[in-house]
Amino acid sequence: MPVSPMNRRAFVKKSAVTGAAVAAAGTGAATPAQAAAEHKPPQHNRTWTFSILGTTDLHSHVFDWDYYKDAAYSDSKGNSVGVARVATLIKQQRAAKGEEHVLLVDAGDIIQGTSLAYYFARVQPITGKGAPKHPMAVAMNHMRYDAAALGNHEFNYGIEVLRKFESQCRFPLLGANALDAKTLKPAFQPYTVKRICVPGAPDIKVGILGLTNPGIALWDKDNVSGKMVFPGLVEQAKKYVPRLRALGCDVVFLTDHSGLDGSSSYGDELPYIENASNLVAQQVPGIDAILVGHTHVEVPSYTVKNEETGEDVLLSEPYCWGYRLSVFDFELELVRGQWKVTKKTAQTLNPNTVDEDPEIKKLLEADHELVVKYVNTPVGTCTEDLSAAESCWKDVPIMDFIHQVQMDTVKAGLSTADAALPLISVAAPFSRTADIPAGSVTIKDIAGLYIYDNTLYGKKLTGAQLKDYLEYAAKYYYKVPAGTKVDTATLTNANSFWDYMYDTAAGVSYDIDIAQAEGSRIKNLSWNGTPVADDQVFVVAVNNYRANGGSGYPHIAAADIAYSSTNEIRQLMIDYVTAKGALDPKDFAVTNWRLAQDGTPVF
Repeated sequence: MPVSPMNRRAFVKKSAVTGAAVAAAGTGAATPAQAAAEHKPPQHNRTWTFSILGTTDLHSHVFDWDYYKDAAYSDSKGNSVGVARVATLIKQQRAAKGEEHVLLVDAGDIIQGTSLAYYFARVQPITGKGAPKHPMAVAMNHMRYDAAALGNHEFNYGIEVLRKFESQCRFPLLGANALDAKTLKPAFQPYTVKRICVPGAPDIKVGILGLTNPGIALWDKDNVSGKMVFPGLVEQAKKYVPRLRALGCDVVFLTDHSGLDGSSSYGDELPYIENASNLVAQQVPGIDAILVGHTHVEVPSYTVKNEETGEDVLLSEPYCWGYRLSVFDFELELVRGQWKVTKKTAQTLNPNTVDEDPEIKKLLEADHELVVKYVNTPVGTCTEDLSAAESCWKDVPIMDFIHQVQMDTVKAGLSTADAALPLISVAAPFSRTADIPAGSVTIKDIAGLYIYDNTLYGKKLTGAQLKDYLEYAAKYYYKVPAGTKVDTATLTNANSFWDYMYDTAAGVSYDIDIAQAEGSRIKNLSWNGTPVADDQVFVVAVNNYRANGGSGYPHIAAADIAYSSTNEIRQLMIDYVTAKGALDPKDFAVTNWRLAQDGTPVF
């Protein structure tokens, strides 16, 4: 699932793009005349510069392409996507500063997120006999990455796929807090040490420590339970940063798949913080800089003071999808035989003005075309256009489609006893731009509606628990007093509750009264025309992310399981259309929820 970019405005406001890149060549180099004087001792470089370039949350965006729209990517801010453009910026940085002055690092979420990612995980999986390499491995090997942290989405397709991807990479996937569940030893390489050669002086040793997100234990419970555990970032950084210093590292650089505001989207379901990069900087001495990931925001440069040493730790987060490239520039001085950092700056660069790397295009264009053909495969028809544009504040047929598929699938798999219980469904409006057109329906139309690789559960909730669940969802709306006009542009995403976190329910009817205080908004909750009783038991069709505690909904993680499947909901939707031949909203379950103000419907 996606992440919650908490307090985005605060961080963007505090961030500032730094000045021009630091000069590449070190000072103090010998002149030709001095070099010719062989009888003199060699001249030592006493100062040096180098850079670490950083990407994050690439989510298998190789080219500047939108597979859901089958067109070049575009948005209102003029962003481009894809590592093919970022690769051109990296080449420019290496050319300007010198190859030996540049390291390249990623902060995770590499192999999930586009139709290309899905294709090479499920349709033509990289684990198959004679299968091709993962396009992201090909691209990142070509770009000569030095290291990458594990992201939580690396685990979405299971450990086998991840291990195969790891084997295809010519750089380590780092995860100091991804441990074997039985031995509690690192399941992946915790760190790597890179040497920067300085003529006539000791090498600069750069320790790169990778940390992933503790939320994996919840979000991908089905794939990792009993196999891996994920302790906190602070806890593991306290273990490994001193180790890197003991190894003689002159610079310690962290790549964290974790945001920097100390928040968690999963409440108290885990004892570890989801977005902990700022806490790592504050609480763990010995860190010079951190490449931040996970929260899909741009933070060009952000400084945190370590509370033990008083030293500044430099952080930068380059958005996602290849929107930006973080550039950390370091200046060092050789003091009594040891390199010391004297200055460090960070900025983000925008690749939207450069061309895609022609070599990556040559390497991966065939894979791209294969995926384009796949997503344009027709699977059926639709009787009318179904849009998700208003799905965040209205009961719309396109959401009923998701609910219907979930309910039909769970119903078919229930035991005789559980089949006697009322069945409902909960689902989130993942994309406001999704649209299933009238006429021919292709795979990309459905993939654009259900963009995550979730599987399906049926869990049991009582009527009282269901009401709590819906009250929790209703905090998504800002309070709008009765008599005040509702502006949909400012209505949603209260409490940093993003669209993917907001569930509507089908199979029951209810009102959400946005004139009321949070916790008192669900009114007229009924099933089959009768008010829901507190002790009434329901089977709730729900995706695995939410069923395992994602977004912190009450009761659902601990609820009894009535059904579970490894089949992805997106594929179930494709199969539904294929079997039916035609989508008709008249066939869908009626959700029957609406917004109200003091009992009066808003729309």
